[in-house]
Amino acid sequence: MKLIIAVIQPDKLSDVKEALTDAGVTKMTAANVIGCGQQMGYTEKYRGIRKEINLLKKVELRIAVNEDYVKPTVEAIIQGARTGQIGDGKIFILDLPECIRIRTGERGTEAIG
Repeated sequence: MKLIIAVIQPDKLSDVKEALTDAGVTKMTAANVIGCGQQMGYTEKYRGIRKEINLLKKVELRIAVNEDYVKPTVEAIIQGARTGQIGDGKIFILDLPECIRIRTGERGTEAIG
């Protein structure tokens, strides 16, 4: 089992969800987050004062998958999120030692579905 964490542009969320659905992945958690990477933010003027904005709005997806879904999930995220520009995001793949479905008590790969 793996936990896939993807940080993407907010405007690419619908494209990523569509690509994931096409790949057979429909279970995920999404959260609005802020952060910076290679983009390094931008400078803005507010009431005549220059302000550097270096924490940008992003969406973080968390998707728990069984081993056979790792590659299709990653490929779907890349397909939906890639623009070719700096700031497209990152994907992290972590080992997931245990998963428990609260409603039924199922554990492991059965709990992920």
